Amino acid sequence: MSQSAATPVSLVILIATRPGLGKEQVAAFERLAPLVRAEEGCLQYDMHQVADDPDRFVLVERWASQAALDAHDAAPHMVEADASNRAFRAGPAQVLRLVAEPLA
Repeated sequence: MSQSAATPVSLVILIATRPGLGKEQVAAFERLAPLVRAEEGCLQYDMHQVADDPDRFVLVERWASQAALDAHDAAPHMVEADASNRAFRAGPAQVLRLVAEPLA
């Protein structure tokens, strides 16, 4: 089933840093979050640390549409963040795209 351009997009992103570098991820997110939250179509942009692991995080994103998400991905601050994250990330983030509606 394809989503229309006006269908909100929800993502859960799993992030792991290299051992001991979780603080760098937090600092990077603190700089980036206000810019992302100001983007047109950003409905939610929240990162949580995994309770028992200071080097693992879950990012929850909601966008008003696929077009808003596409614009976000191409934004200069995101291109810069993607490049600088390599200094402390353990590898690429795992992006999980959720279906539009909850199951129950």
